[in-house]
Amino acid sequence: MSTYDALTALPNGEPGPWGESVAISYDQRDVLLYAVGIGIRDLRFIFEGNPDLAVFPTFPIRWGGAGVLIDPALIPPSPGPLTIDAERYLEQLKPLPVEGTVQVTSRLIGAHPRGKGNGFIESESLVTDANGEVYVRMVSGSFRRGVNELGDIEMFEGSGQTYSAKIAIPDSTPDVTAQVHIPDNQAHIYRLSGDYNPLHIDPEAAKFGGFDAPILHGLCTFGHCSQMLLQALCDGDVRRFKKIKVRFSSPVMLDDTIQVRVWQDGPGRVIFDVLVGDRQVVSNAYFEYTD
Repeated sequence: MSTYDALTALPNGEPGPWGESVAISYDQRDVLLYAVGIGIRDLRFIFEGNPDLAVFPTFPIRWGGAGVLIDPALIPPSPGPLTIDAERYLEQLKPLPVEGTVQVTSRLIGAHPRGKGNGFIESESLVTDANGEVYVRMVSGSFRRGVNELGDIEMFEGSGQTYSAKIAIPDSTPDVTAQVHIPDNQAHIYRLSGDYNPLHIDPEAAKFGGFDAPILHGLCTFGHCSQMLLQALCDGDVRRFKKIKVRFSSPVMLDDTIQVRVWQDGPGRVIFDVLVGDRQVVSNAYFEYTD
């Protein structure tokens, strides 16, 4: 059995040091492919000839944790199929250009036990331009469900901060609802943006990870939620996008239909969840935008 030494990795509960900045270059094709991969049909995000071509705000989410410093002797890595997205937060300070090079800097901010045999790891990342001006701030939370096999992480004392928080769903009719069908090849397309975890395409890897079949990337679900909310509340205007935070409470399968339920929570802020039938797949979630 493996035990995380979170107290040494994050002494006094303080965030770890920032890692070295990682230069990431992307082009227009990357932007278009990501948008198609999260099911967008709005030509502002998927057609290079559109005069209002823009980067969808959640495009950099897959860069979360780039260059983060994690000592494997203190927090051992987990195989891809045993690592799943747990929670994500993304804040857009200014829209990204449609192509270019950015710098991503990350640090470890928390390591906590989550149930039997699970570690919960959180990191913070900043996406900046060459002058250090911040485009995007992200917090990435992932479940490490084993080091060699499912659930072989012993309980440990956690350390560091956590952005995980309980957000109650109102006992009232949602103010807005929207739904979309997830095509049976959605994960096959989304993975081409750079998330090649075999959990999402290989049946054997899915079984090793404890699932009956490949599951949709949590970050693909994240993208679907974001584009549905931006369209419903902001007419798809990326300049109005401010923040989104979600917890992935249950996996979405290929060929599922997801429904987003939205409740207004003050000017420029909503809370929401996502259902597949009666099963909640996204919880403890909110979206903020320029009202």
